[in-house]
Amino acid sequence: MPEIHNDAKQLVRTQVWDALDAAGAVYDDSAHGRIPNFRGAEDAAARLAELDGWKRANVVKAVPDKAQLEVRVRALGEGKLVYMAVPKLAADKPFYLLNPAMLEVPAREAATSRVAATTAPTVEVDSMRPVDVVVLGSVAVNRDGARIGKGAGYSDLEFALLTEAGLIGPDTLVVTTVHSLQVIDTPIPVTDHDVKVDLIITPDEVIQCTTSHRPTGIIWDHLDPGKIAAIPALQSRVKR
Repeated sequence: MPEIHNDAKQLVRTQVWDALDAAGAVYDDSAHGRIPNFRGAEDAAARLAELDGWKRANVVKAVPDKAQLEVRVRALGEGKLVYMAVPKLAADKPFYLLNPAMLEVPAREAATSRVAATTAPTVEVDSMRPVDVVVLGSVAVNRDGARIGKGAGYSDLEFALLTEAGLIGPDTLVVTTVHSLQVIDTPIPVTDHDVKVDLIITPDEVIQCTTSHRPTGIIWDHLDPGKIAAIPALQSRVKR
């Protein structure tokens, strides 16, 4: 069954990447193989910033993708604390801490994954603050809230890790910012570890999703031993 789900998700990815490329809707030469760096990302970030849930937020957990750069910049500009994951969570302290009061460089530089890797301190999960808004990147998402990323599964794993640590809860707002071509009508298969979003933000609209699904923590049966061995934060929880 997982293989069938993976094949179905990859077909959707390919269709969306092709549609974005055909429309010239991304800044890169091609959308394929990545979270699309879509045209209009700044407008989507501005639309997100108009929402009450965003205005109330003090702490944002955001993906490091280029498509969500404008969201991270806006968060820092508004004085919000931003967490970004270290690539593949492959560090004892697996999250970068972007504190707007302590940035060594301008917010637009600090919010890039390249600069964060050299200037931002890293923190372990147990020293993080509770998260008010989670910003996910997506290749595709439907109005049911189901989303597809690049396929590596790190966003869902980060979500599960922070949920298990009590840092993400029922009141945490989960959003994704995408181009309108990434919003599809196709059903997307959802497994127990997948995270559905509450809101989809495009440059043109805010879509309230119809259902919710969040893992209550790490689903160990869905992780292979190699991935557990490569992520110190998982190893430490296995040993508890």
